[in-house]
Formats: sequence, C-alpha cells, structure tokens
Amino acid sequence: MADTGDRDRVLVVDDDPGIRGLLTSALRFAGYDVDTAADIPQALERVAAGLPDVIVLDVMLPGGTGFDVLTLLRSRSIGVPVLFLTARDAVEDRVRGLQLGGDDYVVKPFSVVEIGARIEALLRRSRGTAVPAGAALTFHDLSLDPQRHEVRRGDRPVHLSPTEFKLLHLLITHPGQVLSKAQILEAVWQYDFGGDSVVVERFISNLRRKVDDGHEPLIHTVRGVGYSLRHAR
Repeated sequence: MADTGDRDRVLVVDDDPGIRGLLTSALRFAGYDVDTAADIPQALERVAAGLPDVIVLDVMLPGGTGFDVLTLLRSRSIGVPVLFLTARDAVEDRVRGLQLGGDDYVVKPFSVVEIGARIEALLRRSRGTAVPAGAALTFHDLSLDPQRHEVRRGDRPVHLSPTEFKLLHLLITHPGQVLSKAQILEAVWQYDFGGDSVVVERFISNLRRKVDDGHEPLIHTVRGVGYSLRHAR
C-alpha cells in the first residue's frame, strides 16, 4: 500500500468485483485509503506490503474462507481489527468468525453507511480506547495485568484476543456490577449507533469458555439485564 499520510487504511477482501468497487468508492469518499483483494493470496500479499488499520473480510472466498485468512493473521500475532461480511442466513458464520478472533460483522445485503460506521467504531476501539496501563487487577483467583497484557486463572494462563482482554478488563474493574449489553458495546466496541448485541453474547461465551472452564463460574448472566463478574450464589 502506498504511503497516504494520516489517512486510515482499509483492506477490502471480497471476490465480488461489484462489492469491491462499491466499498472502495464509498470508503474513499469517506476519507479512507482503500486497497482490495479478490482472494486469499492477494489478501495476504496486501497485508505483507503494509498493515492496514481495518480489514473488511468476506467469509466466502475462492479456494478457502475469510476464516482461513483470520486464522493466519492471528497466528502471526497480527491484531488488526477484522469486520466480516456474512450472508444474512449464515448465523454459524457470524459465530465462528467471532470465536476465531474477528471483531465484528455485517450481514449482506448491507448499507455502506453501516459499514463506514462500523469501521469508525473499530478504529476508535483499537486506537483511542486501549486498556489503560496500571497495577494488576484481581478478583477471587482471577488476575489481569494491563501492562503485560496477561490473564491468569489460578496458576493457569488464559490466552485472550485484544477484544476479549478489553471486555474482561471492563468486567473486572466493575466487580459485582451488572453491565448491560448497551454499556458493554459502548465501552468495548465504541458503538454509539446501536450495535448488534449478538457480538456481546458471543464474546461473553468465549470468555466463559476460557476463564471459567474447570473453575468456579465468575461470569454470570442476569437475564433481561446484562452480565456481571461475581461469585456464584
């Protein structure tokens, strides 16, 4: 990617030339530098040439899937935010993308206005709302160290994605407090336009699987209200 100064860079990965053209025009008009890729090799080539600030990634690609791209990126410790494009009826795709470390998704057919808003929110989350450094935080046998970006449950290290880490940091700094999905979306994803609560549900599920597995459950659902970090009652 060429050097474009202070403009944020978006990589659009989709095998449909119509979608690539539509998003390229809309995002450039919104002030982004946009590059595109039509398949997995091109996507990896573009990332190697210059790390984008956000990747808009279609699930279905020639010779593989967007999940394959994301898995490769995360295995290389590339934490660039990823926004998946999924089919409206492919709920399992949305769930899998979030489980693998994706940050958000938009269903097709989509609004370019929504795509732009989601990208803006991801940029705010990844740049302006990082977890503040400070002393390690503990709750029961759970510990979180913001400086080292480490989490432990008892003697066991817990490996979290950047978004999962931020979500756990929010919970552990509000022990016992019930946080609504709207509060979590605003704090973690910086949505101020009504984000999809399924994102919160899936990331809470991921955290439970990683943090509570084999231990006393600490992450609880308060039905109709939200989520809380507290001892079981």
